[in-house]
Amino acid sequence: MSGSGNARAEAPAAIERGTRTEALVADLRSRILASHSATLALESWCAEHRLAADPHLVAQRLPGPDKPLSVVQRARLDIGPDEPVRYRRVRLVCGDHVMSEADNWYVPARLTPEMNAALDQTRTPFGRVVRALAPVRRTVEVRAPAPNIGPGPGDPLFEVDAVLTTGAGQPFCEVVETYLGTALPPTPR
Repeated sequence: MSGSGNARAEAPAAIERGTRTEALVADLRSRILASHSATLALESWCAEHRLAADPHLVAQRLPGPDKPLSVVQRARLDIGPDEPVRYRRVRLVCGDHVMSEADNWYVPARLTPEMNAALDQTRTPFGRVVRALAPVRRTVEVRAPAPNIGPGPGDPLFEVDAVLTTGAGQPFCEVVETYLGTALPPTPR
């Protein structure tokens, strides 16, 4: 087969891989947006796509300075300018797949002492720690990546800003999550 014949034969496969990837990204995004817990949605995704033998997420802390809350974020959390807020920057990992990176601001006074200790001292994801609060997740914004980006393994797929409230409606956390290409199952060749 000539060189141009090879290119024509490879083009449908590349289109099919691109379409499959777009469908996977859309599926992952819809699951995250429909769930009250990104942790549970990601663990279900990991199990379904067999990304790891143990599909439970681990929160790996990322070093760096705390990011302050904006006035708008404080208003969404219904707290004043002096209310203490804790900040965690984490990478959620399933096996060797980095699913997302997240900035997480939470009001420690609205969590139990045990929850605060778990967040300070363990690698347990936030969603699992606060499960007893019956959190309700409200999406603030969804952003697509820049048009010229991937999705390669480490590239962002989409970002979600969300506020978590207790089942009784009290806001206690705001997150900015970046979902990464490594959350997708390998594409068959």
